[in-house]
Amino acid sequence: MTFATTPLQQEMSALYSAHHGWLYGWLRRKLGCAENAADVAQDTFLRIVAANKTLAGVLEPRAYLTTTAKRLLIDRSRRQTIDQAYMAELALLAGHMPSYPSPEEIMQAVQALERIAAALAGLADKPREAFVLHYLDGMTHAAIAAQLGVSTRMVQKYLVQALLRCDELAQA
Repeated sequence: MTFATTPLQQEMSALYSAHHGWLYGWLRRKLGCAENAADVAQDTFLRIVAANKTLAGVLEPRAYLTTTAKRLLIDRSRRQTIDQAYMAELALLAGHMPSYPSPEEIMQAVQALERIAAALAGLADKPREAFVLHYLDGMTHAAIAAQLGVSTRMVQKYLVQALLRCDELAQA
């Protein structure tokens, strides 16, 4: 049985056939774990397929693949940082809570944190830092203004920007 393929599908197939083994080996050396390397290699090709762009302009396919894979590794690292921070908070609160949250509650909280992290990733540095300092570190607007070298009114604007960005992603 034959399947009709588009030129884009043919390009993706050729890219995968020619470079998957190389990318997997590169990731395995970088990560030191065959399973994680396989996951990231697969996610790299999935991200490229999801972009649904022609590969005709890609002159250096390995550089393109490594850039995409590095971005995925950064995303994965951010997710792990969020997960670790959440688990550390749970451990601190465990003595004060009558019972542990259910696995569903934990998953919902982690997913909410990932959505917030994704929203913050799309912001400029100062609005992102103001959000983290205020909502995670509990700093006042005045203290944030002093640290960032801006006015308290600017801190308020930064926080509004961050909250609007979070709301945009929540509505999507």
